[in-house]
Amino acid sequence: AIGQTLIILTAGIDLSNGAVMAFGNIVMTKLAVDSGMNPLLAILLGLLVCAAFGFFNGSLVTGLRLPPFIVTLGSLNIAFALTHIYSEDQTISGLPSELTFFGNTFQVGQTDITYGTVLMLVLFVVAWYVLRQTAAGRHVYAVGNNPEAARLTGIRVRRLLLGVYTTAGLVYGIAALLLISRTSVGDPQAGQTDNLDSITAVVLGGTSLFGGRGSVIGTLIGALIVGIVRNGLQLM
Repeated sequence: AIGQTLIILTAGIDLSNGAVMAFGNIVMTKLAVDSGMNPLLAILLGLLVCAAFGFFNGSLVTGLRLPPFIVTLGSLNIAFALTHIYSEDQTISGLPSELTFFGNTFQVGQTDITYGTVLMLVLFVVAWYVLRQTAAGRHVYAVGNNPEAARLTGIRVRRLLLGVYTTAGLVYGIAALLLISRTSVGDPQAGQTDNLDSITAVVLGGTSLFGGRGSVIGTLIGALIVGIVRNGLQLM
């Protein structure tokens, strides 16, 4: 949802994030287990693969000026296909501890909290700071409001959009690592509805689909609403 927020603030949308996360999930686990690669290197390569997908999306949006909806719909299908081809539709288990570290817990009072939750909150704080307290963050809002006016004020719109999509891809890679930590497997079926869930969280958090208005803290609240409603329905 953090990556989705960055893109929607620029008046774009990303339908591929769930599939990209799933592909990063499979890359990390398959390299670490089947190829015997150092787990930390496998994580790094998984993050780079997800960032490369973001760069690919951004390149098509800025270079060919294609609509983000069409671009990310296409990359959704590419990532989905690669996930099933590379994994051979097999769930990958027996993961090294480095891949599942963020699923470990520590206690605060009587409550168990995962390290993954802490990382998630840190990412939200970093995203909030960048968007609200830095020039790059202000430029994101400016481009979302009016890209032509932003260009005339000296903002390099294409470079900014490319950076936003690449950063979003990197965030999806971190999400893939957190998913591995939570489930302790590499699941080729993961992330199939996460694109819609992330958009729902962003919109519930008050970010405009037309760009230029919104807050990543609102996205956190929207994500909590989506998670609580789903969990409550499952319990019922």
